[in-house]
Amino acid sequence: MMAFREKSSQSHLFYGWYILASSFVILFFNSGARFSFGVMFKPMLVEFGWNRGSISLAFFLNMTIYALSLIVVGRFYDRYGPKWVIIISTIFLSIGYASISIIGSFWQFLICYGIIAAIGLGGTSVPFVAALMSKWFEKNRGLAISSAPSGNSLGHDALVPLFTIIVLRYGWRVSYLSIGIIMLVVNITLALGVIKGDPDDLGQKPLGSGNGDHANEQKDQSPSEVNPRDLGLKEALHTYSFWLFLVVMFVCGGGDFLVTTHLIPLVTDYGISPTTAGNMLAWYGLMSLAGVLLAGPASDLIGNKIPIVATFMLRFLLFLLILKYQNLVSFYVFALAFGFTHLITAPLTVT
Repeated sequence: MMAFREKSSQSHLFYGWYILASSFVILFFNSGARFSFGVMFKPMLVEFGWNRGSISLAFFLNMTIYALSLIVVGRFYDRYGPKWVIIISTIFLSIGYASISIIGSFWQFLICYGIIAAIGLGGTSVPFVAALMSKWFEKNRGLAISSAPSGNSLGHDALVPLFTIIVLRYGWRVSYLSIGIIMLVVNITLALGVIKGDPDDLGQKPLGSGNGDHANEQKDQSPSEVNPRDLGLKEALHTYSFWLFLVVMFVCGGGDFLVTTHLIPLVTDYGISPTTAGNMLAWYGLMSLAGVLLAGPASDLIGNKIPIVATFMLRFLLFLLILKYQNLVSFYVFALAFGFTHLITAPLTVT
């Protein structure tokens, strides 16, 4: 591992690209694990006789703990760096997901999924990776921040159909156990072998900072393009921008996970097969990949306000569509178009 780092630091290839690739892989598997929840939804209801309100409560608890964990992750990142954030988060995630495979009651599911796994989400999430990318990239930061989270979209697209097959053939318990093992091996290997938090640790500078072998010349910036000074949490709480950012992320994230959790159960309620529903969610993920990849360059070119407003307008119209029409065509239109906006506010707001 050390030899790899030393060689990379002396090579002509900017080490930030290794960070980006590793972040892509981490988000790839994290996404598959998170969005497989919709696949497990109905089989768990059938086995335990729970109602949808109960499962939704577990999901709400999971998202609440996840949101709170981001605060802790941010402080931990500043103090100890990204490697230990990923390792500790992955341990929680793996234990939480693997433990679901042996649950026998709802309160056990609440603890495993709603609390333990949720604690680990913050350190393997899009906001965490976006913050890491901002340390390594100054030039084309929007492109970098959208490229790494594209792993989130691609994982959604590739792994949800795979977990659908596993659930249909071997059951949801085997699927959750597989998720726990895969994430433990992949994430910790990358954290120990590749992830570094600061270019200075390798004698490099952020790409485009104007210094070092890998830097590019800095262009003149207008006042609106200059980053404001760093703010502490107490200072940020008194700014309008912080609360606006919080509202945008809350509404966008709430819509994202509402759809990914309930789309498959909703579609199958109207007589569509689980396999078709799973493929629909995969197409959702593929469109998300396109949206996230385009969001970063768009923010570099025209700013983030227009794309954010357009995103929310489109989502509003799509919810009206799905309330009016419930058939295979309308479900596919909804999945494709809403998927294009999935997690799109992450690269738009962080940049």
